[in-house]
Amino acid sequence: MRRVIVIPARHASSRYPGKPLVGLTGATGESRSLIERSWRAAKGVAGVDAVYVATDDTRIAEAAQGFGAEVVMTDAACANGTERCADAIARLGIAPRVVVNLQGDAPLTPAWFVDALLQAVEDGAETATPVLRLTPETHARFIEDRRNGLVGGTTAVMDVAGRALYFSKEVLPYTGRAYGAGETVPAFHHVGVYAYTAAALSRYMSAGPCALEDLEGLEQLRFLHHGIPVTCVEVEARGREFWELNNPADVPRIEAVLAQEGIA
Repeated sequence: MRRVIVIPARHASSRYPGKPLVGLTGATGESRSLIERSWRAAKGVAGVDAVYVATDDTRIAEAAQGFGAEVVMTDAACANGTERCADAIARLGIAPRVVVNLQGDAPLTPAWFVDALLQAVEDGAETATPVLRLTPETHARFIEDRRNGLVGGTTAVMDVAGRALYFSKEVLPYTGRAYGAGETVPAFHHVGVYAYTAAALSRYMSAGPCALEDLEGLEQLRFLHHGIPVTCVEVEARGREFWELNNPADVPRIEAVLAQEGIA
């Protein structure tokens, strides 16, 4: 297999236990679990040889098998989605050219985001992840979430070549101001999808956890701490609002997009 997508999912989330099985109502009024909607998003990516749900929880495994997904049972000790992807690939006994980690809380991930990452790895990136320039509206929402003590979206700061300098749950860079309609916001939303080469995954596992990774709760900081480059690929929303499910308050936000986009 040359290209595979792995969807890591765990039940014991500290911020939102049971999140993968939370129901999200689509445009037709039908409720589908978060993990099913994420799997459907992954299945919509062209040129991928296989899509797997990787979990250590039998409830998630049974639900995923129920809607037709291929499931890999992984070690409960996996600290994050990247470790779970590495464990899944090892258990499957395959050596794909590119492994995509489409996290199970991102059902609104457009196929063209993943296409861009696949191309970046084919062009030589070891690890690639998408970033989306914040609009004035989403920037204000990020600020409001942090003001209310909610863990919202992650922001990314890059160098001139697009290599990641830092990722944070805070809104970076700090500008101390709001932005009006039509203004360009100098901040980027990090979309929680990754594409790795097998070598990058191996280096990640060998490096071991770092303090920043634990403090921010962001697995990708391990790459940066150990000097492993992460290429940030700027993508376009093409009119679609992107949002991840981080808190219960995100459910109606995502359902509104599902209705707007006509996603069943």
